[in-house]
Amino acid sequence: MEAKTSERLIRWPEVHSRTGICRSHAHALAAQGHFPKPIKLGTRACAWVEQEIQEWIRGQIEQSRADE
Repeated sequence: MEAKTSERLIRWPEVHSRTGICRSHAHALAAQGHFPKPIKLGTRACAWVEQEIQEWIRGQIEQSRADE
């Protein structure tokens, strides 16, 4: 039996701290399919799946290294 990994949701301050991009740029990238989309938690609250943010960061590193 496979253990199910828990998915942690992180709010904007942590996403910003990890990625260094501003909120409007993150939403613009998400609209273009280049950044993970947030999960709606309510009418005004949203969060991101931590694993998706980590994968995006890894992809940015790989892309940067490939361009060298």
